[in-house]
Amino acid sequence: MKEIGSNPQFVSEGEIRQPEASPYDRNALYPPIPPIENDKLSLVWKGLVREFKNVGLVRSIDLSSNKLIGELPKEVTELVGLVSLNLSKNNLSGEIPQRIGGLKSLDVLDLSKNHLSGRIPSSLSQVSRLSTFDLSNNNLSGKIPMGTQLQTRDATAYFGNPKLCGDPLSKKCPGEDEPTTSRATEDHGGDQDDEDLLITKGFYISSAVGFIVAFWGFCLALIFNKSWRYRYFKSLNKAKDWLYVTVAVNKAKLLRIIRS
Repeated sequence: MKEIGSNPQFVSEGEIRQPEASPYDRNALYPPIPPIENDKLSLVWKGLVREFKNVGLVRSIDLSSNKLIGELPKEVTELVGLVSLNLSKNNLSGEIPQRIGGLKSLDVLDLSKNHLSGRIPSSLSQVSRLSTFDLSNNNLSGKIPMGTQLQTRDATAYFGNPKLCGDPLSKKCPGEDEPTTSRATEDHGGDQDDEDLLITKGFYISSAVGFIVAFWGFCLALIFNKSWRYRYFKSLNKAKDWLYVTVAVNKAKLLRIIRS
């Protein structure tokens, strides 16, 4: 919560807690927020203790652009019905609560432009309904947890975290760099490519030579052997006559069908 003048402060049920001393006169978030018990929460509002019931039914929290300081309260993970959580553009520090993945209904999570540190909780990969997700411009570090919900996001959701690594960022984590190809392997690969190139050229050259030899051998056989030449041209005439008759007959049948 944000304290400005007499704005409310979270207290345990039946207890009034005075704010701790802070160098900030305004816009301060004072932890810890007491646990939510029996779905009730008590607040000090203008000197009076007020009790709020059914806080578990809260669906949206938007405290963006309020210059809030302090850690992100762990008690927010008990609001299991929460759909939208926007705490962007503040001065929040500390780590993201590990149990934040318990907010299964979460559709919007924006914690960008704060000073959050530590690793991204792996439990976030279990939140399957996230449509808006932004952790950019913080001090998060380590590898982005495995999971479709986190690694298929646009990389801009993680920009501004120099110590963050892993997909979808282009920065690889230590030990995950692509293996470098040794010089010997590269040379071997180059020799293999040259060998394949020579085989390809040899294949086409041999095919061309074989065709030329076969063609001219056949022509020379017809030129110098009269009986072969006679049989060859006779076969060509028979093939031509057969083709002509076949086309003529099929044409006549087609015309009769069209006329009928």
